Amino acid sequence: MIFDELISIITEITSEKDMNLLFTEILTPSELKDLSMRWNILKELQAGVSQRDIAKRNHLSLCKITRGSKVLKCKDSICKKILNERNKRDQYTLGSY
Repeated sequence: MIFDELISIITEITSEKDMNLLFTEILTPSELKDLSMRWNILKELQAGVSQRDIAKRNHLSLCKITRGSKVLKCKDSICKKILNERNKRDQYTLGSY
């Protein structure tokens, strides 16, 4: 399956520069914007921002935000796991001198 091939390629990339190049070459600016917005929605939801505030601030429908909320409620969500790990790492970094 082509999607599996793409996932395999993405997991082999270890350079942020190369990953950035891959995404900018295969995605349109609009698709990159949408992908970034979806990640930002997840981050804001994880931080406790209400769905209505996110919708209002970003001029989005509640449906788009509700999808992110459902993802974060899922017990085995990889997005939730990644966000939690990043939050822990960031808290540790902020506390370090």
